[in-house]
Amino acid sequence: MRQLLTPSGDLVGEAPFGLDLCVRLYRAMVVARSYDRKCVALQKQGRLATYAPFEGQEAAQIGSAAALEPDDWMVATYRDAAAMWAQGYPMELLVAGRTGDERGGSPPDHVNVLPPSITVGGHMVHAVGLAWAERLQGSSRIAITYFGDGATSEGDFHEALNFAGVYGVGCVFFCQNNGWAISMPRSAQTASETIAQKAIAYGMPGVQVDGNDLFAVYEVTRQAVERARAGEGPTLIEAVTYRLGPHTTSDDPGRYRDAGEVEEWRRRDPLERVRIFLSERGRWDPEWQAEVEEKAAREVERAVELAESLPPPAPGDVFGGMFESPPRHLREQQATLELYRAAGEG
Repeated sequence: MRQLLTPSGDLVGEAPFGLDLCVRLYRAMVVARSYDRKCVALQKQGRLATYAPFEGQEAAQIGSAAALEPDDWMVATYRDAAAMWAQGYPMELLVAGRTGDERGGSPPDHVNVLPPSITVGGHMVHAVGLAWAERLQGSSRIAITYFGDGATSEGDFHEALNFAGVYGVGCVFFCQNNGWAISMPRSAQTASETIAQKAIAYGMPGVQVDGNDLFAVYEVTRQAVERARAGEGPTLIEAVTYRLGPHTTSDDPGRYRDAGEVEEWRRRDPLERVRIFLSERGRWDPEWQAEVEEKAAREVERAVELAESLPPPAPGDVFGGMFESPPRHLREQQATLELYRAAGEG
């Protein structure tokens, strides 16, 4: 398993980036954690629907997203808000989507990030299609897709990797192996020693990385992205990390998970090891940390404010979200609705 920055903050290899970028990525991880904790609180207040926390997985998401170009495609899941935000998906739309507002699933035209997928595994084939389409058009743009260890048991996972391997498309498969697929441990998910080794069957490289190591995640993702962009085909990355919270806010992990296991992983906090690294190099102190956290909180609060201030959708908007040119039956239904509304106003 590739590791560059140990849980104690020791660098055991060459850093893949300088201190300035390290500071920026650390800031991004702080924002991500602030967002995650805020969303958990909002759900408990009844202001969000069911929410899937990602605390503990910040390095996996921020580190991998940092290796992309701004116009690369990203196809992610309901637990990947940090990666989506890092690739340009507006935070207020991520919040809006969790309130049940469908407009949260409509990113700006310049953002090549698909809305979060709820269906486990089904989105991976979309990433392959996007990467293949870019290659057919002669573009160097690549696609990355995120999924959990549980998704590797879905047929879509195997179909996506098989197609990508056969056609050599520029797609990076990024598995966040966080130990649990709801209540099913990784040990009961597959008999393979690693998830990374599944790549062998599909003719592509497989890499296992410490998913709580910002440096190593960035390094292996950058290598996979460069390989994809050069036309050398896909890569499967297994980032070994941990979901510190519940599967979703409707889950009780205490029913199936040992508290000692959680505490052991808390000692591998991805933010803490970067904090130690920066502190030892004179780029961190408590005052600066407080400033970073305050700015992060303001950014998150602003996103929540924007999401909750969206005007209610009009009744007729339900017809405009699926087709560029609505079929006849929808046009007829829309006309009927307009008649009823006109009669009510009369």
